[in-house]
Amino acid sequence: MNLATFGFIMTGILLNAIAQLLLKAGTNAVGAIHLTADNWFATGIKLATQLPIIGGLTCYVVSVVVWIIGLSRVDVTIAYPMLSLGYIVNAIGAWYFLGEVVSAQKLLAIGIIVVGVALLARS
Repeated sequence: MNLATFGFIMTGILLNAIAQLLLKAGTNAVGAIHLTADNWFATGIKLATQLPIIGGLTCYVVSVVVWIIGLSRVDVTIAYPMLSLGYIVNAIGAWYFLGEVVSAQKLLAIGIIVVGVALLARS
C-alpha cells in the first residue's frame, strides 16, 4: 500500500471516528431518546437541528467518499480490518472530549485489535 492509499484509508477511518464522537455529543445534548407515536416527529426535528449531529453526518458523507477512493486502490481484506483503528480514535476521543471512562479491560481489547491490524498490514 502506497502513502496516498494509506492516507485515503486513514482519512476515512478518522472521519468515521469523528462522526461517531459528534453524534454522541449531539445525543448528549438532547438526552436519552424514547420514541413514541406522539413524539417521533418532534424528536427527529430536535436531533436534526443539533450542530454536532449535522457535523457528524457530514463527516460520514465525506468519509464514505474518501473510503471509496481508498477501496479502489487496495484489497478489501486489507482495508476493512483497518477500520478497527477507529476504536482507538474513539476511545481516546470519548475519554478526552466526552469524559467517558476507558478501563484497563478496554485498553487491553484495543491493544489486541492493534496487534491484529499490524499483523494484517504486514501480510
